[in-house]
Amino acid sequence: MEVILLEKIEKLGQIGDIVTVKVGFARNYLLPQRKALRATEKNKSYFEGKRADLEANNLKLKSDAKDIASRMEGMVVTLIRQAGDAGQLYGSVNSRNIAMAISDMGFKVSRQQILLTSPIKTLGLHSIKIQLHPEIFVKISINVARSEDEAKTQAKTGHAVLAATEAEHIDSTPNPEDITKDIFEKSAKEKAIADIMDSGNTMPPEEDNNNILSKSDLPSTTDELQQLQDKPLDKTEK
Repeated sequence: MEVILLEKIEKLGQIGDIVTVKVGFARNYLLPQRKALRATEKNKSYFEGKRADLEANNLKLKSDAKDIASRMEGMVVTLIRQAGDAGQLYGSVNSRNIAMAISDMGFKVSRQQILLTSPIKTLGLHSIKIQLHPEIFVKISINVARSEDEAKTQAKTGHAVLAATEAEHIDSTPNPEDITKDIFEKSAKEKAIADIMDSGNTMPPEEDNNNILSKSDLPSTTDELQQLQDKPLDKTEK
């Protein structure tokens, strides 16, 4: 289908260009959104009579869009959603949700202006584009969190806040350097034990049993103990 563009369309053309598009694209988007007219002889004449007004209006809309973009640049939109410990949302955030949140902040945008390739399904900061005009785009951040406190933490760190159990699991992951160190220490210990076994020195040195009294040498009665105390010492015992 041939249409006359009433505004600049990315990858299609400028105002006044006559382009060929798919019927579905024209009927479902370009014509309902008043971005184009069917390229009939009547519409061509109508457009030529309105071209100056359309171009002037486009310049004004472009200027307004630039002003809005300068105020929206760097905006962070916070959306509170329920999510699991790993950060997966119970549901998703779509372009309609984002458009409503932006409107609540004082900027009127439609869901068609939110350039979201797929719904957001995880916690954290997500950068998206908004088309304020066919030639003007602005980037903003969507902060998806489970609470306002978590949203503040995510805004500071730039990372999604996961559950404590998840963080502990990450912290408990073994360090490869520690594993290597343990292996070397274990190998050295096993080698030392093997060397001792090979040398045949498996028992501690024998003690000098000459100075050790056996159980039979100990006094068994009070009289024997007294006799032992009264016994004079040998010169060798002095």
